[in-house]
Amino acid sequence: MKVVYSENHRSHNPQTFIHRGKLVQSPERPERADMLLSSATAAGHEALEAQHRDGHALARVHTARYLDFLENGIEEWLALPNAGAEIVPNTHPNRFASHYASHIVARAGFHQADTACPISRGTWAAARSSVDVALNVGDLIRQGERRAYGLCRPPGHHACTEMAWGFCYLNNVAVLAESMRGSGARRVAIIDIDIHHGNGIQQIFYDRPDVLTVSVHADPDGFPMFFSGYADETGSGAGEGFNLNLPLKPGSDDAAFVDAIAVGMRRVADFGPEVLIVALGLDAYRGDPLSVFDVSTDGFRKAASTIHRFSGPVAMLQEGGYPCAELGSNLVAFLGAVEE
Repeated sequence: MKVVYSENHRSHNPQTFIHRGKLVQSPERPERADMLLSSATAAGHEALEAQHRDGHALARVHTARYLDFLENGIEEWLALPNAGAEIVPNTHPNRFASHYASHIVARAGFHQADTACPISRGTWAAARSSVDVALNVGDLIRQGERRAYGLCRPPGHHACTEMAWGFCYLNNVAVLAESMRGSGARRVAIIDIDIHHGNGIQQIFYDRPDVLTVSVHADPDGFPMFFSGYADETGSGAGEGFNLNLPLKPGSDDAAFVDAIAVGMRRVADFGPEVLIVALGLDAYRGDPLSVFDVSTDGFRKAASTIHRFSGPVAMLQEGGYPCAELGSNLVAFLGAVEE
């Protein structure tokens, strides 16, 4: 299988991650991509470095003011007296904003949902290159590849139309879906199997019938993302019935995980898309530092076999999955089963 990556991901190395009031090392750090790429190539997959692609699809997903903030806000931030090296918000408008304020501290609070998405001078380059990885995967699919994988870092499925969230800045999956729609695919389906709900993907496509969104994740009532991902969220307006959330209880094992994915894939089959995009989280693994599930390496193999039943092309983009000894093995197990 062709594996697309970008060395530019290294320019994003977040130094700020506040977990339950403590400043700790971010699990979303460069070594996770190194572990994934080295394992994939050792297993015989062909690595291709992403080439830059235009931002037409990106501009259909995110607003101009948000993109400007991500690209240029850091210089305004660093010009503040006694500013830290990363943009980290300390105030948020939440539900009560009456204006879009111009001050960089206000824009940080408006565009960054939490402290897990700090912005440094290298963040924009890495996030933009992660989008390039996704778009290069789309090119491979259009050229006839039946399966292709994009090692997107930073990940993207929490990024909303104009908000960074949970390690994510640009929504790689949504940009790829828009690109595929713009190049002739009438219907695109997305299945997200990250342990965290794909809230950004849901928000972007919630009122649309042309992109089906399915997410298998831990029950948000007691686990991030907390505020969305419940089973009664099914879409709105023209998109009613085109969003499917399949939350699972903490401690869910291989059988529960694979069964939920099978339910999601039956909905995909009913939808009849020309292409399927998999938001591939590997953090359901029992040994992942963020996991609350009991999924094994064989569970990822079985999950991939379930997804493999889709007869059309499948584009896989990396989401979660954090440094642990088995991270690379879990990716190799998934990629091997999805192309058999």
